[in-house]
Amino acid sequence: MNDPAQAASYRPDNPIAALADWIGDPVEAADFPETVLRWRNDRAAQTVGLADLSDTDWVRHFGRFDPLPGNLPHPLALRYHGHQFRVYNPEIGDGRGFLFAQMRDDSGRLMDLGTKGSGTTPWSRRGDGRLTLKGAVREMLATEMIEALGVNTSKTFSVIETGEQLERGDEPSPTRSAVLTRLSHGHIRIGTFQRLLALEERDHMVELIDYCLAQFPGPPPPDDAPDRDQPAARLMHLVVERMADLAASYMVAGFVHGVLNTDNMNISGESFDYGPWRFLPRWDSGFTAAYFDHAGLYAFGRQPEALHWNCGQLAVALRLVCDAPPLIAALERFGSLYMEAVGRRWCWRLGVASRGPEADAALVGACERATRDSGESPDAFFHRHRGGRNAEASLAEAFSGHSPTDSAHPYWNEEPETMVIEEVERIWAAIDETDDWQPLAEKIAAIRRVGAAHGDAPQPAGQ
Repeated sequence: MNDPAQAASYRPDNPIAALADWIGDPVEAADFPETVLRWRNDRAAQTVGLADLSDTDWVRHFGRFDPLPGNLPHPLALRYHGHQFRVYNPEIGDGRGFLFAQMRDDSGRLMDLGTKGSGTTPWSRRGDGRLTLKGAVREMLATEMIEALGVNTSKTFSVIETGEQLERGDEPSPTRSAVLTRLSHGHIRIGTFQRLLALEERDHMVELIDYCLAQFPGPPPPDDAPDRDQPAARLMHLVVERMADLAASYMVAGFVHGVLNTDNMNISGESFDYGPWRFLPRWDSGFTAAYFDHAGLYAFGRQPEALHWNCGQLAVALRLVCDAPPLIAALERFGSLYMEAVGRRWCWRLGVASRGPEADAALVGACERATRDSGESPDAFFHRHRGGRNAEASLAEAFSGHSPTDSAHPYWNEEPETMVIEEVERIWAAIDETDDWQPLAEKIAAIRRVGAAHGDAPQPAGQ
């Protein structure tokens, strides 16, 4: 966890500028009738040297989008294609958001500030480029909760209410509007590569691969990987490793993203762009988040399959500059990497030490059966069995040898925090009906206690 007392210095760095001529379009933010600050994530701002901004300057930069010092002179609406529910769409891109700024964090990583609801762009099609305030609140709750549960995610950096009345067909309208700024380790999508393949832009593909290897570095491929020094193959291995871990983290958190399209897949391995997400009320592999996902393509239990399929689309795109065998070799690692990550993360959330892939897999299987049979929510199950406590006879053998780690935080003797849809609606109703933001503030504070109780999530070997 980052120590808020150790604030980073603001260090602008714009490597995206070298790609700007072909990766995006310069745009201007909407001129909103109001800019009312509703949320500033000072914990995240500490890591990039922006926590000392006054509220006035914060609104100027993240409501009016005046450029940050030394940063991008104009926002960039990024260009990409993507498979949306497995149907290829070449008519997409940043339609209601843009890349606003880049900087280094307190670990030296490149970080992006991107937006949602900042106005129309060349890629808006028939959309209004806006975001509902409810959508912003929902994204804030999602990012805070899954970060507490160990998921590598973008962070909701700022929410500013913008004073417009929006019409939406899938929720009560008119409704309040907002602009959201998110902090993440990059906004390069699988769909970014797909666009370059579709347009046969080989030189740009080489540039993009080099950019990603430089800005999102990781461990080298296994020693026996074919053509392991080929840049496209190296990138493919990194993305497969990250996506396998991301899929595992969703499953252990009991989280359903809802829209795992290739344009929503970040090469950095971060989860981002939250729409119809849900947390499981009980363990159910068929549970879906999006009301329009009629076939259950992105149901809870199919999320690993979805991320694996998306990695396959990256391999197809990289064929523009690389032979197939090394890309296939990387893709074939997904299954074993995923299973290892599930075991590692499952033990972490239970508060027990890993005993290796075989023993961890047995523990996971026993816990899944017990949770499914009991109808208990994942949050309640993990909380009740933290450190291996309260193990019924059916679980005792599986827990054997998985020694407890530190579970001294007082949270483990309290009621578990949840984020099921009823609670989200309750928090929103207080804002919508009486402009009461206190339940939201209290929930964020409670979620951050959950994160403190769990501690830092385990990382894949070599990360």
